[in-house]
Amino acid sequence: MASSASHMIIVILLALAVSSTLFSPAASTSRSLDRRPEKNGFRVSLRHVDSGGNYTKFERLQRAVKRGRLRLQRLSAKTASFEPSVEAPVHAGNGEFLMNLAIGTPAETYSAIMDTGSDLIWTQCKPCKVCFDQPTPIFDPEKSSSFSKLPCSSDLCVALPISSCSDGCEYRYSYGDHSSTQGVLATETFTFGDASVSKIGFGCGEDNRGRAYSQGQGCKGISTLLVGSEATVKSAIPTPLIQNPSRPSFYYLSLEGISVGDTLLPIEKSTFSIQDDGSGGLIIDSGTTITYLKDNAFAALKKEFISQMKLDVDASGSTELELCFTLPPDGSPVEVPQLVFHFEGVDLKLPKENYIIEDSALRVICLTMGSSSGDVDIWEFSAAEHRGAA
Repeated sequence: MASSASHMIIVILLALAVSSTLFSPAASTSRSLDRRPEKNGFRVSLRHVDSGGNYTKFERLQRAVKRGRLRLQRLSAKTASFEPSVEAPVHAGNGEFLMNLAIGTPAETYSAIMDTGSDLIWTQCKPCKVCFDQPTPIFDPEKSSSFSKLPCSSDLCVALPISSCSDGCEYRYSYGDHSSTQGVLATETFTFGDASVSKIGFGCGEDNRGRAYSQGQGCKGISTLLVGSEATVKSAIPTPLIQNPSRPSFYYLSLEGISVGDTLLPIEKSTFSIQDDGSGGLIIDSGTTITYLKDNAFAALKKEFISQMKLDVDASGSTELELCFTLPPDGSPVEVPQLVFHFEGVDLKLPKENYIIEDSALRVICLTMGSSSGDVDIWEFSAAEHRGAA
């Protein structure tokens, strides 16, 4: 496996970066970055969608797990289908992290779902034919001097799977549950903190049905990154982001194995690999709160945790999680085995709070991971933050 060192994994750059294209680097428009002279990049702060609610830690996790299962269905459907379509199931609670940004000139501030599993940047716009409720005013392009509709001949318009041409390029981005956003494709200035990025391609949604992204005022897809010095992590050990030509919108990590305590799980390395047909692989996803492994990998993980925890398995079904144990009746401390993910170039030793949750009221201690019957593993985005490499 990889050499050891106490550093943070480089994938936390995802938390510090934003995209400047709509579909792919080849389809990008020209753009410029206005910033303070001493900086060559910028940071964006994130907050969890449930951070403002009066929930206990366990309640937040239960809510996130419910959202995550629907999210898993969506991502599995997108990776399993190789037809040139953008349709996939989407439900309310589709994202886990919100980011603040400003749109237009003068800039108006909005919250948007940060989604590493989506290419599309969009927000609700006036004149709004059908729009869901949002806490801030709907963006009015007529009041922005930097708003510009894209012509039908533009690379971004041509890259759209579904588009039409009238007064500029019109798009429709639809999902399997009939949620959709429809409007005009344009460029605009987006501001992140004190940095402004001009000519970002985005969807100005005038007909937005369903509540897929109702926690924010739209979706900030970040399938392409704009990274500067502000995204630099000191003493970072990189693990490569893997490209999948069949699914270029997703970020993949090269996972080589998993250890529980001193035991390397008997899982074939190929279990986590991208297959020749484009299926499989380990996706890092900002919209998922727990990590999902293929059934056989999770079964091996579960078996080893049961062996090493030396506690009774809780069968009450009182949680949304797949493996829980009953806490000792005498309240004695529980010894939890170390969980290590072996990525290419780095062994990531996870802090206990990132894979174990304890609830004294329910008298349980649970593993915050799950199984997936699909052909893809999902590495939760928050797992990439605050975690040291072994």
